Amino acid sequence: MGHTKTTVSAQWLKDNLDNPQVKIIDCRFLLSESDWGYQQYNHSHIENAYYFHLNQDFSSPIQPHGGRHPLPDNQVFADKLAQIGIIQNQTTVVIYDSSRFAFSARLWWLLRYLGHNQVFVLDGGWQQWQQLNYPVTNITPTLSQGYFSPQAQQDWLVNIDYVKQALNSDSTVIIDARSGDRYRGEVEPIDPVAGSIPSAQNIFWQEMTTEEGKLKSVEELKAIWQPYQNYPEIIVYCGSGVTACVDILALKTINLCQCKLYSGGWSDWCSY
Repeated sequence: MGHTKTTVSAQWLKDNLDNPQVKIIDCRFLLSESDWGYQQYNHSHIENAYYFHLNQDFSSPIQPHGGRHPLPDNQVFADKLAQIGIIQNQTTVVIYDSSRFAFSARLWWLLRYLGHNQVFVLDGGWQQWQQLNYPVTNITPTLSQGYFSPQAQQDWLVNIDYVKQALNSDSTVIIDARSGDRYRGEVEPIDPVAGSIPSAQNIFWQEMTTEEGKLKSVEELKAIWQPYQNYPEIIVYCGSGVTACVDILALKTINLCQCKLYSGGWSDWCSY
């Protein structure tokens, strides 16, 4: 299978490497070592791929509130997309990382949020590409001018006030995408306070993929999300609006499109 609603296969991307209508973005990253991904990119990356950095390109500077990875300014981000030749709703964008969609899903979400629907994550990511010995390089592709006018989809995003109002709503379920031990408040490796939003349920973002970094089948994903499928609204959060996007990518894959991102996440919630 070449692609789903949200992913493309390594074979599909290899067949389209020289397609001028396809742009590739590498967003490998480590939270513990912010330059690691760019160093890896400079050493070797998928042919024709550009690099986007979580902190510098698809987040904005940290403020007292708003979480550890605030969303970027819409126009600034759109300009970056245009600078690598992306034409809104014409260019097919394929994004990859090496972390089971942890960062590529955030970038996928951002493009969808700003009105670009032709965007996919690479199933299996960098590891799968390497295993298949598909073309890699250390050459950065030249920039080419595209066009991108951001059109924010307001129903994709919620803030802390919205979440507070939804806490006691029978029509909304709040999903915490962090690991079970962080959700339960047993450990907290990053934020100053441990715990989770009251009434939140827990579906760990890594449950969406296999150990090899491939999206699970539609049947498997439907089984995971079955308890929540009939809610008119699903709000998903994580620590800072990054890995929650993996849950949202899975939800969109199985047509549960009533999902919204609380982008500030626990790091915003516990800052008040």
